[in-house]
Amino acid sequence: MTDDHAESANVLEGVHFLDGDTACAEGAIAAGCCFFAGYPITPSTEAAERIAARFPKLGHLFIQMEDELASMAALVGASWGGAKSMSVTSGPGISLMMENIGLAVMMETPCVVVNVQRGGPSTGLPTMVGQADVMQARWGSHGDYEIIALSPDSPQEAFDFTIKAFNLAEQYRVPVLLLMDECVGHMTERVVIPPAGEIKLASRRYTDLPPDEYWPYIPNDDLVPDMVKAGEGYRIHTTGLTHDEKGYPVMSAEAQKTLVERLVNKIRKNADDIIDIAERGTREAEIIIVAYGITSRVAEPAYDWANRNGIKTGYIKLNTLWPFPEKRIRALARKVKAFIVPEINLGQIALEVERCAAGTAATRSVCHAGGAVHDPEEIIKVIKEVAK
Repeated sequence: MTDDHAESANVLEGVHFLDGDTACAEGAIAAGCCFFAGYPITPSTEAAERIAARFPKLGHLFIQMEDELASMAALVGASWGGAKSMSVTSGPGISLMMENIGLAVMMETPCVVVNVQRGGPSTGLPTMVGQADVMQARWGSHGDYEIIALSPDSPQEAFDFTIKAFNLAEQYRVPVLLLMDECVGHMTERVVIPPAGEIKLASRRYTDLPPDEYWPYIPNDDLVPDMVKAGEGYRIHTTGLTHDEKGYPVMSAEAQKTLVERLVNKIRKNADDIIDIAERGTREAEIIIVAYGITSRVAEPAYDWANRNGIKTGYIKLNTLWPFPEKRIRALARKVKAFIVPEINLGQIALEVERCAAGTAATRSVCHAGGAVHDPEEIIKVIKEVAK
């Protein structure tokens, strides 16, 4: 796979003031997305509106589907036709998309799905913040599989991480979820869009084999197969059923083992290359705050307060939620007293931290059910308790 660059005609180079939803839309355009299918839903609609306005001028296709289930099906078809494709939604829409996200996993379809999280369950709090979809992102479809999910904390990261999401989708032939939240989606901040020539893009992994030698699911050394464009002379059979390297259904435990273990291992064995975390002060820390999305920004004042007051505290920002940075958490657990995990749910990533710490270090969840961000004092209070 080689690195391409964004097309200069598509990139609005310069300094802008954008909300996170709009920055995400511009990131998709810079990444080469040329097909969007979706259905309006708060708090993600601004992204769809931006794409609807920009795509026709670029010769790209925006289509509003009848619902989110159909939107996800359209993404799968468009990707197999050679398009970089994306949808944007929120919690109720993600629930409807999950069946076809599982199909995309099984068919190894590169695409990007943005979830601007709001308070749930059900209709919940359409205009207010939540972070309670992180476990759904990992486990929302049925069966064994691995997926990639990123979490931006700002409009700038919404732009940058959308590009990264497309690159990862192409590299690993997997749906990639961008787990934004309502606060990031709706906050307006300075966003720097670099020149097109500085935006590196991952090329789709197309085969060099002639049509009579190509099978759609023969893996490369990294366990990821090459693709072709439907309609260019290659015979393609792909299905949600368990299948062999030709793409034909095979109903056996042996075929299931071969296929599903590869789908899982193409992510697990490349996890070190996929995982992205940012660390501050972890070398000497006795306490480490682990946070993501908007909560990572709210946690910074607590981190600063602790260190000003002589409490050796570190900070980990999870840019990648899935795969989870298990090895790093396990390594740090052997050195620290406790992890503190603030999040706008009733304790989801805290359970992952606790699992990886495995009793070696304590895990304290600082959580609430949604509707507002934390007060930094909530986190400081727990830091004080742990530091006693």
